Amino acid sequence: MHQPRTFIDNFFLVIKGLCMGAANKVPGVSGGIVAFVGGFYEEFIYSLQKINSKAFKLLLNGRFRSFYQYTNINFLMLLILGMLISYFSVSRVLDYFLEQRELFVWATFFGMILGSIYYIFKDFNHWNKRTIPAGIIGLLIGISISFLSPAKENDNLFFIFFCGIISVSGMTLPGLSGSFILILLGNYVLLLVDSVNALYDTFSEVFSGNYSFLDNPKRMATLKILAVFTLGSATGLVTFSHLLSFLLKHYKAISTAVIIGFITGSLGVVWPWKRTMFKVDEFGFTLLDSNGDKIPLNYERYLPNFADSETWWALFFVIIGILVLLILDWYGKNRKERKQVRPAR
Repeated sequence: MHQPRTFIDNFFLVIKGLCMGAANKVPGVSGGIVAFVGGFYEEFIYSLQKINSKAFKLLLNGRFRSFYQYTNINFLMLLILGMLISYFSVSRVLDYFLEQRELFVWATFFGMILGSIYYIFKDFNHWNKRTIPAGIIGLLIGISISFLSPAKENDNLFFIFFCGIISVSGMTLPGLSGSFILILLGNYVLLLVDSVNALYDTFSEVFSGNYSFLDNPKRMATLKILAVFTLGSATGLVTFSHLLSFLLKHYKAISTAVIIGFITGSLGVVWPWKRTMFKVDEFGFTLLDSNGDKIPLNYERYLPNFADSETWWALFFVIIGILVLLILDWYGKNRKERKQVRPAR
């Protein structure tokens, strides 16, 4: 039986889901980090693991109360609600700021990841001859991913399904950015820009009583791609959750060491001082997506110029990012203390 949550706890779960959704949207940032430092990573993984054949049998047999208790569905629904709100609000705000103030967005997330490394590292007291090599392996993998070259866009439905499985890793594996993986697979714009915009436009038209999109072959093809991607993501969530729950139960210290190394290695992906490189054709002209936006390819990193005032503002946002994690840490500790001193009824 899961411990009952207060209204405030439920509210903060929605906020955490909102933060996870925003983090998953930004290439290089992992929503799993939010779950890890928010203190609900293991519950998130174990709850996902409960979405299995037994849960579906309970649901099909009409045993809704048993289904509710077995799956911890209230916890998952509140997180998903936060992610959905984020997808149609915060992520659009992030798109604007990535276009107008890219350096400051990267600096904030860089600070959040620095804070998360401190958060995880400070309570980890299991460094030994098994966990140190595991941490180094995680570090090397995290660094190497940032130097991979992206592939070309591919709208084959089997590949789209595979993209869904792989990209959802950003929710389940702290430090592995699902959106950055989609850039490497060549489908970031197709799956996280064009498809989401098509869904947003479709909802807007449906609510206004306009169903003309049904006669739009391009829109319907994009919605089909989004549906296959969503199915792949759901498959990946359940698959990864079973694997990770096994690792956390039997190899928790080694798994945590790999995660620490992986998150540290991912700092190269979110290094604030970089220029976005965009796709170009054989004549050197920048390619645009269906909305007229430039298509990101990868990043060219450079050292900060401390004579530039923008650098100092970026450092300020790095500190803001660190403070966000410290506040999450403070809230998590206070919540535990409140539970411990709660009087018996």
